[in-house]
Amino acid sequence: MKKLFYIFLFAPFCIDGLAQSMVPKAPKLNLDSYILLEASTNTVIAEYNSDNQISPASMTKVMTGYVIADQIASGAITLDDKVLISEKAWKTGGSKMFIEAGKRISVRDLLSGIVIQSGNDATVAMAEYVAGSEEGFVDFMNAYASELGLSNTLFQNAVGWTDPNHFSSAKDLANITKAMINNFPDHYATYKEKEFTFSGIRQLNRNKLLWRDDTVDGVKTGHTESAGYCLISSAKRNDMRLIAVVAGSPSENERLTASQRLLEYGFRFYATQKLIKKDDEVTSAKVWGGKMDKVALGAKDDILLTLPRADFKNLKANYNFNNNIQAPISAGDVIGNIEFISNDQLVLSAPLVAVESVEAKGLFGRIWARIVFWIMSLFSI
Repeated sequence: MKKLFYIFLFAPFCIDGLAQSMVPKAPKLNLDSYILLEASTNTVIAEYNSDNQISPASMTKVMTGYVIADQIASGAITLDDKVLISEKAWKTGGSKMFIEAGKRISVRDLLSGIVIQSGNDATVAMAEYVAGSEEGFVDFMNAYASELGLSNTLFQNAVGWTDPNHFSSAKDLANITKAMINNFPDHYATYKEKEFTFSGIRQLNRNKLLWRDDTVDGVKTGHTESAGYCLISSAKRNDMRLIAVVAGSPSENERLTASQRLLEYGFRFYATQKLIKKDDEVTSAKVWGGKMDKVALGAKDDILLTLPRADFKNLKANYNFNNNIQAPISAGDVIGNIEFISNDQLVLSAPLVAVESVEAKGLFGRIWARIVFWIMSLFSI
């Protein structure tokens, strides 16, 4: 028999008693494509042509940084390594960190040059150092893209030069960014730095949202004639982290305004709440043949949910499990599932697990428990 527990989650999850009952449509934006993603729950709040292929321009460098960060994490290179600057790197056009051929510069400084100054010269220097050549590094980039499940992304260079076979999508770029934030938080911290000085040359971060909103802590601008003005931005408020990607804006100011409008829309009308904390007991179940009569049940991982703010008001949870649970039970064993219902719609389902172990009784104890259970089942007790 399935046992249902039906509860109202008022106090912990009611966000605002005056919350609106309806969420307005996302703002109309003059863009080729965009996406607004809540990073911790992977919830798409708003999107437009988010799977369409776009020229990523210098947003490419987010993947460049991801590859380098993973190489550092794996021990293949270190931040203190000194990179010999090639003539090719020195001659690379476009935005520059202003490195010089023949000199040795630390990985730490080159990464700052890539992230803060969008230095194409620093990007090529690091690509050559990590993989022996920029072409070899591009193979790394595409391998990582495949590993991350990016279905609309292909790279031909580490910088973001325009090429018909160099493309990504707003959704893929958001997912690269999410992976970077989650997997390499130390590296991501560089993206909020507003300036970097190298060889006496002070340059400001090209992401002007860092000055407009102090909750914004990244990420990367991009611009070419074919790509238009583009921007990946991210901000965190309380338990909610949003990532916005805008592509094909007609001007630098419009890409900033569009990004800011998307972020504000997400934070204003949506919320992310931690519904259950990892290993906390949320209910318990009868155990047959165990040294304990009950087992505490909860979630294996934190359970977070992103919804329109008003939808948390009447959020309900069902704990579903059978009543014939028999020992032994190990912590982490899946016992059933948790269903969260809002406005009569299932919004999230997650495994319900034992948060403690229960040892089995001895042989005679287990036999007696089965006899009692059989009798109770026979008479529907």
